[in-house]
Amino acid sequence: MFSLNPHSSGRHFLQIPGPTNVPDRVLRAIDQPTIDHRGPVFGALGLEVLAGIRQVFQTQGPVVIYPSSGTGAWEAALVNTLSPGDRVLMAETGHFASLWRKLAGRLGLEVDFLEGDWRHPADPVAIGARLAADAQHRIKAVCVVHNETSTGVTSDVAAVRAAIDRAAHPALLMVDTISSLGSIDYRHDEWGVDVTVAGSQKGLMLPPGLSFNAVSAKALAAADTARLPRSYWDWREMLGPNERGYFPYTPSTNLLYGLHEALAMLREEGLAQVYARHRRHGQATRLAVQAWGLELLSLDPAAHSPALTAVLMPPGHSADALRKAVLERYDMSLGQGLGKLADRVFRIGHLGHFNDLTLCGALAGVEMGLAAAGVPHRAGGMQAAMEFLKS
Repeated sequence: MFSLNPHSSGRHFLQIPGPTNVPDRVLRAIDQPTIDHRGPVFGALGLEVLAGIRQVFQTQGPVVIYPSSGTGAWEAALVNTLSPGDRVLMAETGHFASLWRKLAGRLGLEVDFLEGDWRHPADPVAIGARLAADAQHRIKAVCVVHNETSTGVTSDVAAVRAAIDRAAHPALLMVDTISSLGSIDYRHDEWGVDVTVAGSQKGLMLPPGLSFNAVSAKALAAADTARLPRSYWDWREMLGPNERGYFPYTPSTNLLYGLHEALAMLREEGLAQVYARHRRHGQATRLAVQAWGLELLSLDPAAHSPALTAVLMPPGHSADALRKAVLERYDMSLGQGLGKLADRVFRIGHLGHFNDLTLCGALAGVEMGLAAAGVPHRAGGMQAAMEFLKS
């Protein structure tokens, strides 16, 4: 049987920012016989999950569910609403914003990329200025990553919406919530988002394999005239069968069982409590990092992510060497640095199915790993987090 570490006992600590730990309840829900995806039992399941996921997006509009990774939902957002040669305005907040930009270019879109330093959130003022200068309304969409998984920086979506409105610009607003949905407060309708992209493997506590588009009426209207090729991703093909709980092609039946259970868990805890728990764990983790004398990658306190923390290594020290020491000695996985942050940062995930004791175990592993890898630091990070959690 495959094992991450055949010589260790106990559970592996998966502290990357996603995929996250899958609760036993969700695993048991997935572990059921596959049923007829055209039969009445599946139809009832489909209606329940389609209604339940709307509550997490905080929308009254439709949510389309794809059997895909989040990358598929990125593509679906663009191809359903835009035409070849359309211009999109994107904010560079990190590795995943850069990947979304690359995908848009491959689809034949012109990308106006607002450069960033990967340490700050999307700048609503810069977005508003770029839109105000676009008198001919060539920009058809503004694309922002809500919570940049590579950096631990969260952008203010409501402020971006306000900037678009002040510019009186008709561009669609598209937001990636792949590492924030179910972890950080998000309001599709209230914030005037047109397409929200999400994935199953982070705050929703599922394995990878499902992705989502929450869609506004304005985005649906744009789909009527959009000319980018689409077939598998076509919202129109989805929305008809979805009215009865079905899908136009074979869905990920057993993952939908898991989604049904995950949505029940979020309802039982209450979304407000879920978001508060993530904020507490984010603050406790940052206190630990500061006590170690290490540097947070995120420089704007208002933009520190409740879902993950990215930590800069001291000069001359390897984040990958630290991660290797933590994995081999303590059977814990930390997130690696991505793109231009490779080997420069490690990322601590504290999202999804997670509690105070899980966080304490993760921080203990990091503190012991810092010593094992010979990284200069002060002791007491875990103690600082514990004192905060006790208070």
